[in-house]
Amino acid sequence: RGGDASFSARQGVCHKRRSLGRQRADRQPVAHSRPARTMGTLVGAIDQGTTSTRFLLFNPKTAKVVAEHQVEITQHLPDAGWVEEDPKEILHSVFECIEKTCDKLKQLGIDISSVKAIGVSNQRETTIVWDKMTGYPLYNAIVWLDLRTQSTVEKLINQGPKKDKNILQPQTGLPISTYFSAVKLRWLLDNVEAVKVAVAKQRAMFGTVDSWLIWCLTGANNGGIHCTDVTNASRTMLFNINTLHWDPDLCSFFGIPMNILPEVRSSSEIYGLMKCGALAGVPISGCLGDQSAALVGQMCFKPGESKNTYGTGCFLLSNTGQKPVMSQHGLLTTIAYKLGKNQPTIYALEGSVAIGGAIVRWLRDNLRIISSADEVEKLAASVGSSHGCYFVPAFSGLYAPYWDTTARGIICGITQFTSRNHIVFAALESVAFQTRELLEAMNKDSGIVQTTLRVDGGMTKNKIMMQLQADILGISVAKPAMAETTALGAAMAAGAAEGIGVWNLSGDSQSTTSWETFDPQIDIEESDKRFHRWKLAVQKSMGWATQDSDTDLL
Repeated sequence: RGGDASFSARQGVCHKRRSLGRQRADRQPVAHSRPARTMGTLVGAIDQGTTSTRFLLFNPKTAKVVAEHQVEITQHLPDAGWVEEDPKEILHSVFECIEKTCDKLKQLGIDISSVKAIGVSNQRETTIVWDKMTGYPLYNAIVWLDLRTQSTVEKLINQGPKKDKNILQPQTGLPISTYFSAVKLRWLLDNVEAVKVAVAKQRAMFGTVDSWLIWCLTGANNGGIHCTDVTNASRTMLFNINTLHWDPDLCSFFGIPMNILPEVRSSSEIYGLMKCGALAGVPISGCLGDQSAALVGQMCFKPGESKNTYGTGCFLLSNTGQKPVMSQHGLLTTIAYKLGKNQPTIYALEGSVAIGGAIVRWLRDNLRIISSADEVEKLAASVGSSHGCYFVPAFSGLYAPYWDTTARGIICGITQFTSRNHIVFAALESVAFQTRELLEAMNKDSGIVQTTLRVDGGMTKNKIMMQLQADILGISVAKPAMAETTALGAAMAAGAAEGIGVWNLSGDSQSTTSWETFDPQIDIEESDKRFHRWKLAVQKSMGWATQDSDTDLL
C-alpha cells in the first residue's frame, strides 16, 4: 500500500489529476488553449465551512479574488440533535474546489505556477478520528453544533464539588458544553468500537477539520503532517490557553489519550507541501479557525477591534491583545491568532450563537416555506415586521451568553394573522436579537462600548437583515465591499508566513476597502421594547429538554 498513489486511489480524488499535479510540482508549463501568463503572485484559501467548501485565489497586492469555486456539504441527521458529516466528502470537496478553481484560472490565461501558498480556514470544534495506517476515518465527523453529548456534559458538571460549568475556564477560557471537541471525542471513545480498537493499537489520530485536511493534503499515511494551529486547539477544551500546550490535567479530566492529539503550531508557518492535484508542491502555510480567520480578514489587529460573522452560526469576536480576558458575562475566552512561530499570541473574547444563517436553511429544507435563500429578503420586506411573532432558534440549545443545553427552539406570539412572511421576518429578527445579546455582554466584559459593528458572512448580502441589525442594536452596521473575509484571513496568514513573504499585513493592501453602512431607522425605545419581548421568549425556551423529558436526546 505504499506511497502517494495508493493514498490517492483510496481517497478517490487525486489519482484522476496525477499527471497535472506532477506538472505543477515540477513547475512545467500546463497546456492551455492560449499561452498562459504569470500573474505575479496568487495565494489560495481553502474555506471549509459547516455547509459548504470553497477555494479562492487572491491577489495579495489588492486582496481581490481572482478565481473561486464552491460546493455544498451534505449534513447527516441520524437522530434528534445529532449532526454529522462525511470526512471523505469534506476532503473530496476540497480537491474538487481546488481543481475547478485552477480550471477557471487557466481559462483566464493565468498559469497555476502563480499560486505560491495555500491557507486553510475551517469549521471549528467539529471532531474527526481516523486510522493513520489506512487513512480512513473511523466514524463520521461530529459537527460542532451536535447535541448527543448533552448527558455527558451534565455528568461532567455534576461531578465537580460546585457543579460549576465554568470549572475549566481558567485553563481553557470555555464552559463545559456540547459545543467543544473534548466531549465529542469522549463520545467516540465510549461508543464507536473501531475508535476503541484503533486507540488500543495506537493507530488512531484525532483532529478538527483543519488537522484532517492538512494531514490528507500533505500525504496522509505517506508522511502527512498531523498538526493544528493554536486557534483550533483552543476550541477543544484539551489545550491550556496560558501555557499554549495540550494539558495533561485536562486530558485526564476527559479521559483522552494524549498520543492521538496533533502537534500545535502557529497560525502562519509552512506546515508541509501539497502532495497531489493541480497545486502539488505548493506550501500550506496558513491555518486559522474560521472565526479567527474572519478577524484577521477584517484587519482587527488592535485591542478593542471587533467583527461579527453571520455564517451557519453567528460569532462576535473582539481582539483583547496579548493577555486572555476571562468573561464574567457568558462569553468565551479564545485565541485569536498567532501569526508566526516567533510572533505573540493574541487573544479574543467571543460570543457564539449556534443558529444564525442556518435558520434560513431550516426554513427551506425543514419547514419548506421558502424554496431558496434568496426569497427571504423579499418575503421579510413585504411585511416589514413580525407583528408580535418571536422565534428563538435554540435547535442546539442556547450558546452565549446562556449556555443552556436544555433550551429548544420555539415560535411564539402567533395569531390567525400570522403568515409565513411574518415567520421569515421573525427568523431574521432572531439573529439580530442574538447579536444584541452578544454585543451587550462584550461591552460589559471589555469595558469598551462599540459604536459601529463590522460584519461579514453570507447573511450580510441581505440588506433587510443588515438594516434590521442596525435597528435592533441602535448603532451603525458596517459591511465591507470585500465580503469573503474568512477566506481572506486564511490567505493573509499563508502569504505572510516566513519563507513565503508575499503578503504585507500592514494594511496597505486593504487601505482602500469601501464599506456599506446601515444606520438605525427606529428609535431606541422601540428597539428596547422588541428586545424585551425577545428575552421573554428566550426564558420560555429554557428547560425544555431534561433527563426526564420524553424528548430527551439521550
